[in-house]
Amino acid sequence: MQEFLEAIEGGASGEDIASIPIPETYRAAYVRRDEMSMFEGKESWEKDPRESLHVGEVSTPELAPDEVYLAVMASSINFNTVWSSIFEPLPTFGFLDRLSRESEWGARHQRDEHVVGSDAAAVVIGVGSAVRNWRPGDRVTVHCNHVDDQDPSAHNDSMLAANQRIWGFETNFGGLGDLSVAKANQLMPMPTHLSWEEAAVNALCASTSYRMLVGDHAARMRQGDVVLVWGATGGLGGYACQLVQNGGGVPIGVVSSPDKAELLNRMGVEHVIDRRAEGYNFWSDEHTQDEGEWRRFGKTVRGLVGEDPHIVFEHPGRSTMGASVFTARKGGTIVTCAATSGYMIEYDNRHLWMKLKRIVSSHFANYQEAYEMNRLINMGSIQPILSKTFVLDDVGEAANQVHHNQHEGKLGVLCLAPDTGLGVADAEKRERVGESRIKLFANHAAELDAN
Repeated sequence: MQEFLEAIEGGASGEDIASIPIPETYRAAYVRRDEMSMFEGKESWEKDPRESLHVGEVSTPELAPDEVYLAVMASSINFNTVWSSIFEPLPTFGFLDRLSRESEWGARHQRDEHVVGSDAAAVVIGVGSAVRNWRPGDRVTVHCNHVDDQDPSAHNDSMLAANQRIWGFETNFGGLGDLSVAKANQLMPMPTHLSWEEAAVNALCASTSYRMLVGDHAARMRQGDVVLVWGATGGLGGYACQLVQNGGGVPIGVVSSPDKAELLNRMGVEHVIDRRAEGYNFWSDEHTQDEGEWRRFGKTVRGLVGEDPHIVFEHPGRSTMGASVFTARKGGTIVTCAATSGYMIEYDNRHLWMKLKRIVSSHFANYQEAYEMNRLINMGSIQPILSKTFVLDDVGEAANQVHHNQHEGKLGVLCLAPDTGLGVADAEKRERVGESRIKLFANHAAELDAN
């Protein structure tokens, strides 16, 4: 892969890049089938991705007709990589085994190692015989919706496809490696004003937030909507707040520290709740929620904006769903995409049905939604929320920080790229967008580290 890196950095043509042989092996981050039981008997918080995530050489798979080989310059850490690394809620090898039974090409995914990673900024270095719109040398970002376009269930909304999967989580050959394999319909043009690592962190979380708030399949935010955003400086919330602001809505960000509240204020979010400073505890014990705390929280929200939220942007799950259902206005929407604090949720159904509220589920995004979000990023309307960047050899440490919520925004991972700040194709555009806006999360993290 070093030859590809030298060609990319040297500005080689697509033809020259295509002439370089694809290596038989490549460096990647992976978990091992024979270690699936290594954390048995431990609580989730005790499981350490630094023990299970390995970095080493893996064999290069054959390329299917609708796929591309990618030289991955940078990737990022998502919660699904954490789940893969701690083998929760299930070891991901079961996903690969099921995929292997679907077709000859699916059989390639059944291996004793699972290369993880569901984001990438990369350069196309090889294309399958059925690929039409992409060529070697193209600079791309990769979204993680992996679908079979021969299945009719994929053609209304591909997220409803019978065999829809998340690349790098439910498939092999993910983005945390020097090389990766993706379907051609996962590719999007890389934003020209961003570095490799800035471009790599957006697709999964930003597209998820877009579908939840803007797309036709979830909350459908309108101008003037008040939107309560849990985890407002996290991987989803950081994009959600920007989408609300851009769409003429009123974001209320919920965070867990004064530093995160300050970061939201720098983003232009006026209304912020520091839940730890306010001492909210929605569960009085393991089995009982405290409706009095819901009411106290709802009063705080109304005190900030004068009304209840039209939309609650929900992803913590068990710890917050009861409060979310209570706090949404009559006829309001709770849109949920995850359950990072637990998936067995509880809420008082009287506050849902008697006030005509609705809970809407949302999962990642289809190709068009991901492409539209990528367009907003390329326009400079949405900024990356990259806070720190690691090298691939330290991927376990990066995943462990995400596992224990020791980060803000997104954590990037350099793969082939030898350093940060590389890959910017349009310096003038970057200057127009503004360095301070692009690097807001990174600069804030640096200030915290310095102090």
